[in-house]
Amino acid sequence: MLRTHNCGELRLEDQGSRVLLSGWVQRSRDLGGMTFIDLRDRYGITQLVFNMESDATLREQARKLGREWVITAEGKVAERSNKNAKLPTGDIEIMVDKLTVLNESVLPPFTIENNTDGGDELRMKYRYLDLRRTVLKENMELRHRMAFETRNYLDTQKFLEIETPYMIKSTPEGARDFVVPSRMNPGEFYALPQSPQTFKQILMVAGFDRYFQIVRCFRDEDLRADRQPEFTQIDCEMSFVTQEDILNTFEGLARHLFRSVLNVDIMDFPRMTYADAMKRYGSDKPDLRFGMEFTELTDLVSGKGFKVFDEAGLVVGFNATGCHEYSRKQLDALTDFVRKPQIGAAGLVYIKYGNDGVLKSSVDKFFTPEDLKTIAGRFGAHEGDLMLILAGKEHKTRKALCELRLEMGNQLGFRDPYNFKPLWVVDFPLLEWDEETSRFYAMHHPFTSPKPEDIPLLDTDPGQVRANAYDLVMNGVEIGGGSIRIHNKALQNKMLGILGFSEEEAQKQFGFLMNAFEFGAPPHGGIAFGFDRWCALFGGQESIRDFIAFPKNNSGRDMMIDSPSTIKDEQLKELCLEIKINR
Repeated sequence: MLRTHNCGELRLEDQGSRVLLSGWVQRSRDLGGMTFIDLRDRYGITQLVFNMESDATLREQARKLGREWVITAEGKVAERSNKNAKLPTGDIEIMVDKLTVLNESVLPPFTIENNTDGGDELRMKYRYLDLRRTVLKENMELRHRMAFETRNYLDTQKFLEIETPYMIKSTPEGARDFVVPSRMNPGEFYALPQSPQTFKQILMVAGFDRYFQIVRCFRDEDLRADRQPEFTQIDCEMSFVTQEDILNTFEGLARHLFRSVLNVDIMDFPRMTYADAMKRYGSDKPDLRFGMEFTELTDLVSGKGFKVFDEAGLVVGFNATGCHEYSRKQLDALTDFVRKPQIGAAGLVYIKYGNDGVLKSSVDKFFTPEDLKTIAGRFGAHEGDLMLILAGKEHKTRKALCELRLEMGNQLGFRDPYNFKPLWVVDFPLLEWDEETSRFYAMHHPFTSPKPEDIPLLDTDPGQVRANAYDLVMNGVEIGGGSIRIHNKALQNKMLGILGFSEEEAQKQFGFLMNAFEFGAPPHGGIAFGFDRWCALFGGQESIRDFIAFPKNNSGRDMMIDSPSTIKDEQLKELCLEIKINR
């Protein structure tokens, strides 16, 4: 070994010990008579000292060391006279008497510090340097710990970790597939899995009644902070269970991870129907760290001569407690916020409830003081409050008000990343209608079971059927989702028919699964958690990139290895893709 200790473990009780350390030069300080080197490895930083008592050649060697050079240093542990309380090793230093340069480094393109001066693209290009930063190292350690504890918990619950294929069959539902041409089967393609859904159902038919996998999945979709083209799921399935069994089992997983990784006890996992979530918060993943629930006003405000309200399908708002002192400038900024194209509201109406009991609004000429008092009563508002109101088409207005609510939560400091508020959202619609294609699509996927009491509606009113489905939401982020599955061939055929599949198409795409259902398929259900999202949540961040060792950018490119890239014409010919040769 080229070290007797790492750079994060030596303490004052090691004083006088002779040690050998290896690592990277974080920084050096030459003070003439003394040279100090901060040596860094994965475990921490230790200060090295070269003074007048050191050999002159050794001192000169130390002065030449540059940032990120790889060295070994040997010497004795001594107590520091100028201690550093910010470092675990800040009480000691190493009086070096032997130094070896293992490798030199060119000047890094950005500082290897917690607060680096490198932009996102530069850091991704030199990801191996970025990963040396303590903050990213800690993210990788957090990810490892969460995977380790996930396996620990699921093992105690008798789950088996079973690997499923990465090269599977393309399916027309869901996001776009990444496809892989087959050289041995010209003109045919594999797809990389968006999830192991059908395989884990097959495992239930095979009798492996508790399966899990921490698995890589692939979706060719537009990217944002919480999406990557390749991502990791905690994928689970169980047989002979109800929805209640699954929710209880995975509340247990969540509690175990919070306790073992963050030393936080999460006791309450409330449940809310999809319909209630949309009505109260305008979102199927509401952030419960603060209130500001929606209040509908359409019946109170229509017919008063204010055209915006009179012609709206929905008038709805929320009460921001204690915010009546918002200035005109702040209210104008909120109006500009809701008018952004990605939010799309036409404008914002406000009502201030002064500490003197007087109600003032931006629509005073249409509403009497008595009208405003009635509206404030509907909100449950009190003196000192601010009511914010939007109007328009129902779905669009709820969505816009949801964004305004989150913005107010940010402005008022209510969205503490370490205040964890979980929620199960249940009873999703089974299907959603698309006007453009004039057909139904599965809200989750085609294998989700309807609630038993709603099955008759499949023949009369499919849009009203509720799914036996559930999502785990945490602080406004969907952490995972799942459902009880269809395990009956006739019901699965009916579901695929509603989704527009002919019998031939259904057999071609999913015949293997429906055939398996004929051989004694047990009732089963499961859930999949976004592992990258869960890691980011535990790390107090919104972006998943810094919790993935080698992420892609917003264009789906790996900046470090420069992929995707072109391939040689010979490879294209082997794959029978000659049409792509004339680039």
